[in-house]
Amino acid sequence: MIDTKGLFIVLEGPDGSGKSTMANKIGEYYKLKGKEIEFTREPGGTNISEKIRELILDNNNVEMDYRTEALLYAAARAQLVSQKIIPWLENGKVVISERFVYSSLVYQGLGRGLNIEDIKKINDFAICNIVPDLVLLFDIDPEKALNRKLRFNNGDRLENENISFHRRVYDGYKQIANYYPEIKIINAERSIEELFEEIKNIINSIN
Repeated sequence: MIDTKGLFIVLEGPDGSGKSTMANKIGEYYKLKGKEIEFTREPGGTNISEKIRELILDNNNVEMDYRTEALLYAAARAQLVSQKIIPWLENGKVVISERFVYSSLVYQGLGRGLNIEDIKKINDFAICNIVPDLVLLFDIDPEKALNRKLRFNNGDRLENENISFHRRVYDGYKQIANYYPEIKIINAERSIEELFEEIKNIINSIN
């Protein structure tokens, strides 16, 4: 693992689980503590990664092979880690990312039915041994979360997959949480205030 001075926090969970809202609240909390904050998302976060994001999520790309999808996610992640995340952490910043390698393990490894060990290998190569200090896994029924998300737009290529895919992803998150000690599962089916109170307690415990 690369030795850095910063703090790396990742938010994971089903589409529509509230990651963006909580990312902003966590950022504001750390700003009050005098920390420098950087926000990012996956796939995306750099010019190259955002172009890859467009390819992955375009509803027109229905012919995309699942292996191609997995490799594109890893490529976008590699660019983000090398160009942004490592320099930010080396400069002592708090980096808050919506999604990281765990998403690939569950979306492509388990949701798509690819070999999870193969997904792990290509992503180990992509992330340069970076391990988040904390991963907050938002536990919410995937159908409820997706309905919340799709109220505001028509959804991207992955969001528009059938509910059975999203349930496999949800079950996958629960599985991998047993193998990654940095993952903390939190009940996201509560008010924003209740949820953030628990998150504050968790992040204070790692500082």
